[in-house]
Amino acid sequence: MVKKYADLYLEARQTLIDAGEIPREAGVLARQLLAFLSGKSHAQLIADSEKYAQDDVINAMNAAVRRLAAGEPMAYIMGEWEFYGLNLIVTPDVLIPRDDTVALAEIAINQALFLEEKPRILDLCTGSGCIGLAIASRVKDAKVTLADLSREALAVAKKNVTMHKMTGRVSCVHVDALQEPPAFLGQFDMIVSNPPYITTGEMGELERSVADYEPHLALWGGEDGLDFYRSIAEKYRKCLKPGGYLCFEYGDTQGDDVCAILTENGFTIRDRVRDYNDRERAVIAQYCRED
Repeated sequence: MVKKYADLYLEARQTLIDAGEIPREAGVLARQLLAFLSGKSHAQLIADSEKYAQDDVINAMNAAVRRLAAGEPMAYIMGEWEFYGLNLIVTPDVLIPRDDTVALAEIAINQALFLEEKPRILDLCTGSGCIGLAIASRVKDAKVTLADLSREALAVAKKNVTMHKMTGRVSCVHVDALQEPPAFLGQFDMIVSNPPYITTGEMGELERSVADYEPHLALWGGEDGLDFYRSIAEKYRKCLKPGGYLCFEYGDTQGDDVCAILTENGFTIRDRVRDYNDRERAVIAQYCRED
């Protein structure tokens, strides 16, 4: 099999257009995939467009394009994705890190920078570990704990911790956010969480790329999507030091409900922030312990 890089790109683009992608997006995806599989930058692909690709690149490209055309997310095909400047391993055992979540990471980082020396931070429902690792990458003295119910997700998070050489400051633990926190967790200066928040009704309306490939355990938040917010606000507030902070991501229509849950559980809302698409996405609240 003999093909030039230009031919591989054009064939992939056309296959994706035939599968329903708009031409511009199909071109972007085809170029991104070919760059990843060939190990070349976009500039190198242009310079080498008339050169012949090796058979292993051709075979890998053909297989990957078939998966992409079938609806599988690019991140799972590549096995990695970038979040907050960190390249992270991702598998179908974890949600794909999204730009929406940057709002949560930033509000947590901005506050964590003003916490006491060597703050303890818990990333609950961590998935790939993207939020906790983003915080650890910016708050250099932070001690971060990544926690999840899924052992498969924790295995991915551990790989990301190791890959970014953070094993000295970041640990992983098996925890159920819907149950009472285990005593060994201790207390934290801050808890951050992007919990499952899709409602029962919305689960049936998800895009195919989400519904068919991403883990439902990390998506479904109960009938009204608020089960995890209720549990964490009530049960995990005991894991906060006096004056500690709780930061949540939520769906763009859930802000008032999540803030009401926090207020009912003794938290004071400090800020609500929007994501890059100008949709309200995250909140930071402070808990003043009475004991």
